Amino acid sequence: MSFPQPRPQAPQLPQHLLRTIDCQQAAVRAVRFNADGNYLLSCGSDKSLKLWSVSRGTPLKTYSGHGYEVLDADSSYDNSQLCSCSSDKTVILWDVATGQVTRKLRGHAGKVNCVQFNEEATVILSGSIDGTVRCWDTRSRRFEPIQVLDEASDGISSLKVVQHELLTGSVDGRVRRYDLRMGQLHVDFISSPITCVCFSQDGQCTLSSTLDSTVRLLDKSTGEMLGEYKGHKMKGYKLDCCLSSKDTHVLSCSEDGHVYCWDLVEGSLTLKLPVGKAVVQSLSFHPTETCLATAMEGRVQVWGAEPEEAEEDGGAT
Repeated sequence: MSFPQPRPQAPQLPQHLLRTIDCQQAAVRAVRFNADGNYLLSCGSDKSLKLWSVSRGTPLKTYSGHGYEVLDADSSYDNSQLCSCSSDKTVILWDVATGQVTRKLRGHAGKVNCVQFNEEATVILSGSIDGTVRCWDTRSRRFEPIQVLDEASDGISSLKVVQHELLTGSVDGRVRRYDLRMGQLHVDFISSPITCVCFSQDGQCTLSSTLDSTVRLLDKSTGEMLGEYKGHKMKGYKLDCCLSSKDTHVLSCSEDGHVYCWDLVEGSLTLKLPVGKAVVQSLSFHPTETCLATAMEGRVQVWGAEPEEAEEDGGAT
């Protein structure tokens, strides 16, 4: 006699506020988890970049060197280096431990919206309002980029790199996917300016958010639209979208003070997370756990699937 299989548990969502961090760096433009999810980076309009402990919400270091507001940041896989970009047209490579500037990279003709390391942290990729993506070698002393991708006809708002693939979103309404190994470019046209792009965790799909208040899921290889997610408000701000760590849900910032969370397959709204009364400027999903970081005005909020007390009680032996 065979027993019936237990029903799979519904994936949990980060709906409990665990802590609020007052970043004290004016408006927080972006919040990012590091590679293992133990730390947070907050990018401030006061020209500073800050590193935080996620579990305690305490500041660990402040990085000062940009001449204008910091718009995006990324951490290397081994947590030894950070890169950040700014409205001052520069990209900075930082030494995490000392807080010192390792390299200041100049070459973009306008503010730099997005920045990311490649997997080995040997290259920094930066996207700018000048319509180019520049690739910088972190190990050489050269100050010129090793490659400039200038296919976009308007500003680059977002980029993501996974292994040998680069995904960019542009104000010209196009999602471009570069196969850097094969030297190929694939373009998907979406009629509205793009604010954020990302790959799904399984690498099969791309997600993009646009200023017509829509998030779209596309099949990476064919460009076929697999899902549209609506209900949030995104008309005038460059806001983030992302997928949950197991690809079960699509999440997006909104100008109405909420984070919207849809079921990836059904497209139905599963959770409308009330963050506050202003625009939710940025979000970042933990790489492995059900944990979400959001940024609003001068604060960062950390959300979990369970309230913190319950975790501590459950963990007591």
